[in-house]
Amino acid sequence: MTAVRVLLADDQELLRYGFAMILGAQDDIEVVGQAADGGEAVRLATALRPDVVLMDVRMPGLDGIAATRQITALALPSRVLILTTFDLDEYAFEGLRAGASGFLLKNVRPDELVAGIRSVAAGDAVLAPTTTRRLLDTYASQFGTQAQTPPAEPGTLDTLTLRERDVFAEMAAGLTNKEIAQRLFLSETTVKTHVVRILAKLGLRDRVQAVIFAYETGIARPNI
Repeated sequence: MTAVRVLLADDQELLRYGFAMILGAQDDIEVVGQAADGGEAVRLATALRPDVVLMDVRMPGLDGIAATRQITALALPSRVLILTTFDLDEYAFEGLRAGASGFLLKNVRPDELVAGIRSVAAGDAVLAPTTTRRLLDTYASQFGTQAQTPPAEPGTLDTLTLRERDVFAEMAAGLTNKEIAQRLFLSETTVKTHVVRILAKLGLRDRVQAVIFAYETGIARPNI
């Protein structure tokens, strides 16, 4: 089994050391590099092409949000997992807008850290759909007009079939595949197939990006 290659980006050496110790104890995860700031994270991501970049938000020089945006713009195979704290959730949202595949809290338990990295490496979003919805409901209005890139064009939704539109609407509402299957009277396997096709057609990375797209196009609106 090929190990998940991880790049750690955090300006606190002690935290990097701790994360490296936790991840290094896993048979299927390999820490391939460490960066002390965003600029170094971009350089190492370009050179090492890790599967996952564990990215702190607040770093000197180039911060984690800007670094995430640059890594995404370079179309690297690396997926970014943002690190944040309870009182800085707005940074997590900005990170998702920049192209991150999810976020973890700085005080995350070791097993949650490992599970999150594995999930992101497998192409999933770290956030549970309900958590995603709660985060976006809180901050979508505040940051919706501050996107660094133009919103996605609603016309691209025309590429979806009627059934895919139904599934996408439920995804935007924060439902899991199991919940979507129950609501639409489909098998969970069928829902998974629809989700994969929806993401491919809309050019989206994962469920988190799908929910953001839904907010940008007006399919979903913040409950504020």
